[in-house]
Amino acid sequence: MKKAAVILSGCGVHDGSEIHEAVLTLLALERIGAKAICAAPNIEQREVVNHNNGNIQDDEYRNVLEESARIARGEIHPINRLDVLNLDALIFVGGFGVAKNLSSFASDGAAYDVDPMIRSLIADAYCAGKPMGFMCIAPILAAAALSTKKITLTIGNDRETAEKIEAQGARHQTCNARSVVVDQKNKIVTTPAYMEAKNLLEAEAGINKMVESLQKLCL
Repeated sequence: MKKAAVILSGCGVHDGSEIHEAVLTLLALERIGAKAICAAPNIEQREVVNHNNGNIQDDEYRNVLEESARIARGEIHPINRLDVLNLDALIFVGGFGVAKNLSSFASDGAAYDVDPMIRSLIADAYCAGKPMGFMCIAPILAAAALSTKKITLTIGNDRETAEKIEAQGARHQTCNARSVVVDQKNKIVTTPAYMEAKNLLEAEAGINKMVESLQKLCL
């Protein structure tokens, strides 16, 4: 694997990307010598959360692409400019931005939908045979975008969330934070990350295995 897109949804666990997961993903890719292409949709956040006290800032507005650029140190690409044929793999980082900005999961529950740009990106990558990794809550994106493919994935051991994923047509498999679920047929790798991880070490172990598994699927 020489080049992988890392899909972000903002900056901060409560309204964007989970920063620890994002950094661990970038580190894992660099460790194997793969170039990370950070990307995010150029849309407004559904809401802005004060991460110091957890309160929603009703009078504040932020852009997902601009916030994601904080994690990428400015090197961010709009989703609609990604060329999946020029990538070896795609990785979707978790955080509530997935449920709020990249989908309607936070508000609609089992009846959620995925942002059209994200849905198209996943569908295009799948059709092109590109391996994809989804961590934390991000597997909800794969479940909806690939609902007819009956993919196998995990969000850990949260039965309520698993049932909502299965309502989209996916098969859920329980998994701990240090492990991954690999759907060889559909080239999908998932890991619970902070859906289950109690610390950085547990999250890192699962994310490293995800990247290693994606690398094998690229061969």
